[in-house]
Amino acid sequence: MKNAVILHGKPSKEKYYDPEFPSSSNSFWIPWLQKQLIIRDIPTSTPEVPNNWRADYPTWLKEFERYDITPETILVGHSCGAGFMLRWLSEHQDLKVSKVVLAAPWLNPHKKYHSKEFFNFELDKYIAKRTNLRVLYSDDDEASVQETVKILRKAFPKAYFTELHDYGHFFDNRRMEFPELLEEILL
Repeated sequence: MKNAVILHGKPSKEKYYDPEFPSSSNSFWIPWLQKQLIIRDIPTSTPEVPNNWRADYPTWLKEFERYDITPETILVGHSCGAGFMLRWLSEHQDLKVSKVVLAAPWLNPHKKYHSKEFFNFELDKYIAKRTNLRVLYSDDDEASVQETVKILRKAFPKAYFTELHDYGHFFDNRRMEFPELLEEILL
């Protein structure tokens, strides 16, 4: 049975603990996207990684692996969540999924952040041969996301890349809905 898992990114510590800011799995376009998939009869989970501002891989792994991942699963990751999915797929080369859609993927290419261990892995260059890999990014996102996209283009020349104009990191008050991402998932 087809299903989907949408994995959020890594907020700042301040946003994580801000009572006025929604939890990561309930931020911006994620609830909208979940509802859009559910009404298309695609059961969709949105894991909430505890203390996700830390980007501790074992914690993310434990939460993510609570969900059924099958050959019919669609994986959607934003930012650090996209980076997590790339690591997870690289470490689980025997598993197949239907589709992987990465929005503003981030692999910490400049190694500037405390999450260096989170991205301490070798990218499996065969991911795009095992699944339908799609990458969405904006021309005005931060430099580390632009660098990540370059890394992914080199590693996955047959993947699908979609550049959007003036969308930032896809995570601000302009992005309560994300029809372009839904379209990529449903293709």
